Amino acid sequence: MDSLAQLSLLRERMQASIVGQKRVIERLIIGLLANGNLLVEGLPGLAKTRAIKALASNIEADFSRIQFTPDLLPSDVTGTEVYYQAEGGGSFRFEPGPIFANIVLGDEINRAPAKVQAAMLEAMEERQVTVAGTTHRMPPLFMVMATQNPVEQEGTYPLPEAQMDRFLMHVNIDYPPIEDEVSIVDLVRREEIDAQAAAAGAESSPESDSPATTGAAGRIPQQAIFDARREIAAVRVPDAIKRYVADLVYATRTPDKFGAELARWIAIGGSPRASIALDRCSRSHAWLQGRDYVDPEDVRAVVHDCLRHRLGLSYVAEGEGIRADQVIDEVIAQVALP
Repeated sequence: MDSLAQLSLLRERMQASIVGQKRVIERLIIGLLANGNLLVEGLPGLAKTRAIKALASNIEADFSRIQFTPDLLPSDVTGTEVYYQAEGGGSFRFEPGPIFANIVLGDEINRAPAKVQAAMLEAMEERQVTVAGTTHRMPPLFMVMATQNPVEQEGTYPLPEAQMDRFLMHVNIDYPPIEDEVSIVDLVRREEIDAQAAAAGAESSPESDSPATTGAAGRIPQQAIFDARREIAAVRVPDAIKRYVADLVYATRTPDKFGAELARWIAIGGSPRASIALDRCSRSHAWLQGRDYVDPEDVRAVVHDCLRHRLGLSYVAEGEGIRADQVIDEVIAQVALP
């Protein structure tokens, strides 16, 4: 089975356990293939944590969850030096923290204080942690997927712009359609039946036995991801598409050249990381569609996720209730297609 078939199987398994969030699942896989960190935002109960766990459970990878709280310390995340007493003396030994895993779920990351956020920055960007003057490298497959609640602000610390820019994509999760709501209830009920049957030592019923919900044999190997990344690196990006990507980001920095509305709405535009993210994610999107080249639709498919957390909106935009996605829609409308 080639890498594209294996990643397609991963998507199918995730869709079987995450109902009504196909777009979110695709974004998680794109982030994995593009070797970046993701910020997943949505109201409570919309399967943010479940989606990330579904991704990790179907890959041969170490998974770690960090529940961020206001009293968390940097050493609780990165690990610390521990003194071990032995005959004839003792020595300090580094005990790795939960950040040392292949896929790290940072639940409610905006509840962590500034010192913890600073410790996360090095791990996310440099793929390493420095403790007591010694640098410890992350595993080759390393990805931070952080969640945050957009409405609850009590006891939270807004993420600094520098850290927001470290996230490859900012993925929003919305409420599922009403038809999928019924399927969600059925899915949870089947999982409860499976759990009760397992506790009683009985076999699961055939109706509820699905690859995604039972941890099917044969998780996707890490090598499939590395092979996919090599193929994605070879995906062709025509010069016209490269210029289109640059034009989109440039429009956020010089909004006055692209219309009076954008000039009123945008205070700070995207950094060069925005262009890099658009390039990497559009190539991953094209590869998932089975193509070896990027077209404008690939760029447009991921532009909101790559830019929404990198734009600094003006007070005018905030006062008028303008959201980042609306601003990006206007950018797309004003920038000419190649």
